[in-house]
Amino acid sequence: MADAIPQGFRTVTPYLVVKGAAEAIEFYEKAFGAEEVVRMAGPGGSVMHAEIRIGDSQIMLGDEFPGQPGFGAPSTIGGTTVNLHVYVEDADAAYERAVGAGATSVMPPEDMFWGDRYCKIVDPFGHSWALATHQEDVPPEEMEKRAAKAMAQMQQGD
Repeated sequence: MADAIPQGFRTVTPYLVVKGAAEAIEFYEKAFGAEEVVRMAGPGGSVMHAEIRIGDSQIMLGDEFPGQPGFGAPSTIGGTTVNLHVYVEDADAAYERAVGAGATSVMPPEDMFWGDRYCKIVDPFGHSWALATHQEDVPPEEMEKRAAKAMAQMQQGD
């Protein structure tokens, strides 16, 4: 009998729908050091299903299928509501690598109140990624103080 969760997977696995899955795989390899694990061809040279690994995490992806509910790319549906959060050894280097590979900067790296060095990019296929390096464990009382200060600064436009 097979394991309920296949080897190499975690309980939750993101599935990205893109326009141009083959190009997306190439981008993820350049930007994030992804490794292609599986690719299944679809009609007309499309990618019906693929799996990549970034670090110890598996991500599934495939080309959109117009008219199929839930299989529209961000550019087709007008954006994404999902943000993929990736912990890396060096957020600054990961940010530079992703932008160099063609990602759009949303927020350059900065130290955040919760203890991470954090930045955000959007890949050329419309998916939002946060890249972070955990720098310190912040006690709850300190986190609350830092969060209040950060929110006040945001409201002032700093």
